[in-house]
Amino acid sequence: MYYEYPLTIGKLLTQTLYRRSTNEVVYGNTRYTWTEFYERVKKLASGLESMGVKRGWKVAVVDFDTHRYLEAYYAVPMMGAVLHTVNIRLPLEQLVYTMSHAEDDVVLIRDEFLPMAAKIAPNVRTVKGLVTMSDDGSAPSVPFPNTHYYEDLLSSSSSAGYEFPELDENTRATLFYTSGTTGMPKGVWFTHRQIVLHTLSVVIGFANSASPVRLDPNDVVMPLVPFFHVHCWGIPYVAGALGQKLVLAGKYDPARLLELVAKEKVTFSSMVPTILNMVVNHPSAENYREALSKWKVTVGGSALPRGLADKARQLGISVMSGYGLSETAPVLTLGTPLGDLSALRGDELLERVMLKAGVPIHLVELRVVDSNMRDVPRDNRTMGEIVVRAPWTAREYYKDESMTAQLWSGDWLHTGDLAVMDESGYIRILDRIKDTIKSGGEWISSIQLEDLLMRVPGVMEAAVIRAKHPDWEERPVAIVHPKEGVELSEEQLREHLMEFVSQGVIAKFWVPDRFIIQPEPLPKTTTGKIDKKPLREKYTNLLLQSQS
Repeated sequence: MYYEYPLTIGKLLTQTLYRRSTNEVVYGNTRYTWTEFYERVKKLASGLESMGVKRGWKVAVVDFDTHRYLEAYYAVPMMGAVLHTVNIRLPLEQLVYTMSHAEDDVVLIRDEFLPMAAKIAPNVRTVKGLVTMSDDGSAPSVPFPNTHYYEDLLSSSSSAGYEFPELDENTRATLFYTSGTTGMPKGVWFTHRQIVLHTLSVVIGFANSASPVRLDPNDVVMPLVPFFHVHCWGIPYVAGALGQKLVLAGKYDPARLLELVAKEKVTFSSMVPTILNMVVNHPSAENYREALSKWKVTVGGSALPRGLADKARQLGISVMSGYGLSETAPVLTLGTPLGDLSALRGDELLERVMLKAGVPIHLVELRVVDSNMRDVPRDNRTMGEIVVRAPWTAREYYKDESMTAQLWSGDWLHTGDLAVMDESGYIRILDRIKDTIKSGGEWISSIQLEDLLMRVPGVMEAAVIRAKHPDWEERPVAIVHPKEGVELSEEQLREHLMEFVSQGVIAKFWVPDRFIIQPEPLPKTTTGKIDKKPLREKYTNLLLQSQS
């Protein structure tokens, strides 16, 4: 009889448990081996079953990046339930919407979020049980039926006799919601098979090159992408499959992150540019130069500015870009040097490979197409939309047929990102379609302008948005947040960009009409990226007003 081997999440731990990896999972003062981790995973699953959790139930987690969250990453889908990673940074209205829309059955919640839960509870009526969590070891008092304290639940459960059920690999495993920058957040879900294939392809993608940011089983990994955001870019499953030492940061405080890199000897992290920006510009960063010289960082979520990359390199950090989105689980490409490009070094390697979004990882089919779905030339100039296919792309938006039809128009998943492709197949993201500026019928890339502005030594953050114009339809406006104690002028920023005009890097008409020096940090999305929506709302009529 032939055994149909299902690709389920538990199988990712097979080798790690077989060789009884002694590498640790670390959170605060808690540290234990992967073998001990698995025993806790079984106890959590057993405890959730005792609360009534069945196959197909939605188990929501409301927490920072902790060892308990990691345990839920495995226990919940392995028992046949669906893990809903709740975006804790959404506005209350959107939190209510996502948990109601998901129809959550049980919620695992950190103690400091309980006041927020009290406001949500009257509007989320599907919840049948609550598990409270805390770092101080004390169980909070909650007047809700079927409530348990996390550690008590595990203490009262036995791992000895518990066996995870054998599941169909197409069983739904995870559910989460996009950040909702336009309208209400949209739900996306993924199966066990999709997550396993994504994990294996990410491992191959990182290992199959001579990249300075190559992932090794001996790396000490500290993910700096929130656990609630797109599977933390897959790192919890990658680290489990490789049995790596995994350091969990909880809340992201730059001073504490620097301490963790040094104390735990962290060698690999993933993050959005704003987190890297906070770390490298922290006043004490120079004191950690020795530890940072061993740190490899993959940046995604938005483009990695050259200025930020240079600052990181000055501290000894190796940096590389990657690309993906919520609807793709998320990784699609990595900026790894392959083939002839593996021989490149220094600035040439950075510019031609590692600052770009990269090349597709294994099993990803990626095209850059025009409005008629025709492939654009690989000339590094002709812009088009990225469309993709992969085994792990979202099949649909949860309970949303109309948006699903738009997502999968023409049987390719439409990313909404504009890019160019070079002759080697490396893509460079130019903009989100919604962020591109159309001036007099010509397109202007906000991302490229932001990258150039970030090279000004005194600039901490920069965003370029479109503003209405009476003659040119739209024109760019730049909003810049300077570093503490630095004074910037509009004339200085304009002259800086004009240097790139003279070099032929950008056209003169790309130079923004206005430069706004903003003393406070730029607004961020729930995932830490710069949020242009409130900036557009504030400044969209700025140029019209100046004409009147």
